[in-house]
Amino acid sequence: MADSPTLVLKPGRDAHILNHHHAIFQTAVGAFPECEDGSIVRVVSSAKEFLCYATLNRSAYICGRAISFEDADPMLTLKKNIERSIGIRRTFFGQEDTTTYRLINAEGDGIPGLVVDRYADIIVIQCTTLGMDKLREWIADLLMELCTPKAIFEKSTGQARSKEGLQPREAWLRGKADEEVVVEERGLEYKIKLTGSHKTGLFLDQREMRSLVRSSAKGRTVLDCCSYVAGFSLSALAGGAVHADAVDYDAAALNQAKENMALNEIDPAKFATFAQDVFLFLRNRPLPRTYDFIILDPPAFAKRSSDLEQAKKAYTDLNRLAMQVLPPGSLLLTCSCSFQVDAGLFQTIVFHAARQAKRNVRILQRHRHAFDHPINLFHPEVDYLKSLLLWIE
Repeated sequence: MADSPTLVLKPGRDAHILNHHHAIFQTAVGAFPECEDGSIVRVVSSAKEFLCYATLNRSAYICGRAISFEDADPMLTLKKNIERSIGIRRTFFGQEDTTTYRLINAEGDGIPGLVVDRYADIIVIQCTTLGMDKLREWIADLLMELCTPKAIFEKSTGQARSKEGLQPREAWLRGKADEEVVVEERGLEYKIKLTGSHKTGLFLDQREMRSLVRSSAKGRTVLDCCSYVAGFSLSALAGGAVHADAVDYDAAALNQAKENMALNEIDPAKFATFAQDVFLFLRNRPLPRTYDFIILDPPAFAKRSSDLEQAKKAYTDLNRLAMQVLPPGSLLLTCSCSFQVDAGLFQTIVFHAARQAKRNVRILQRHRHAFDHPINLFHPEVDYLKSLLLWIE
């Protein structure tokens, strides 16, 4: 749309946009258009060559988010990308006994600022940029048409939103339903609370790793660290673990974990919770019991590059503590969701932890990526989650 407000980049600052990266930084802009923040703008090079259409927010360091690299109506392209994303999920989840999965994975699906998850017949959306925030009514109408849910709940919270100058929002956008919904993941049931929960209610990106734990836990005693609602514990017990303990500072999440155990008819004697800091728990001796399978799935220790050195120390310390308490022949599943810590660095961190713990360690399995969380090759920042399943000798 040639009559759209036009943003001009500085000379030599268009390479990443030509490579279909979605972020436009303040430092790359030569001239801003006169228009309202949140508007869709036409982005051109210093030579006035078309690059993309993007949503604009001059108050944010990432001031533009490319939503279309086609020189055509950007709203039509956005609609096409949303339809394509939902179609991919139908390909993989249409025949599976799973009623909760991600429908749209922001930049991973070429739609920056928008996350959409399905929880049974409820759709949950997150708008993390000003541009998507202004389009949320249009998005809700389109999702009602494409997915025909019972209701749509907006759960737009988190640090990314605050960087855009936006306040958190939790409210029904279309229809209304109970704020607790029961969903199924490969035969296991979870009660999800839409308000007051992390992310949109469940860490859907760890589905494949929960399945790996389920297939590896038979006969083992499990410690689920930073457990949240104890999806790993539930998976382990469903797979034949003899006992599981969940450790998390969030007492409300642990209470929800107990509800999920009851929902799946897990013997309550096989599951215990500890509302504690995981570092303090692992340092306290003696531990409640001897574990031969520990799962470490902490929150992101490095949310920005300035956090990296401290994060490396924390990851090393946590993995060392776990390795020190495991008897020979144990399993350790260790994870990191910090983008700043890439897969190579994470393996190096685990190496240092093993050396400090004086343990011989083998890698049995690397992270199994969930199909509903695609990684955009042109926007690698989406690739944040990594895991190692280790054999501790």
